[in-house]
Amino acid sequence: MADDDAMTVTYTPGETVPHPALWGVLYRSSTPFWEAVKEHELKLQRCAGCGHWLFPPRPMCPQCQSQETEWVQASGRGKVASWATYPESPHPAFVAPYTVLLVELEEGPRLVSNPAGIDAGQLAVGLDVEVVFEDVDDDLTLFKFREAAA
Repeated sequence: MADDDAMTVTYTPGETVPHPALWGVLYRSSTPFWEAVKEHELKLQRCAGCGHWLFPPRPMCPQCQSQETEWVQASGRGKVASWATYPESPHPAFVAPYTVLLVELEEGPRLVSNPAGIDAGQLAVGLDVEVVFEDVDDDLTLFKFREAAA
């Protein structure tokens, strides 16, 4: 993936638009997160000193100021904390209506993502969800959340 090039995503047959994620501007501290997602794993940064979860990733723990961190496999399970459905697309790569979830993981951090196979009418605060991965193309894998199996 080119650091400074915008990626493109096909959203209608034969038509491409610039992808809104410019990977060259992501913080370096988030690289292990996205590398894990590419491998269909959800890994989160944790302070090796006090065990505090660091999300978004950062170079120093806000609790104990340690710079010693580790990347730990997360369960991928959580609950919907909130959501919003946008009637208009914020970018041509996103088909409206466009729903965004705020998911609180079992480990505690909250992640913003999209639902997978969940209609907006099915969403509820506290809905049990689990992570799934979508390979958009060779250079882009996204993490999303589907309703957890009973």
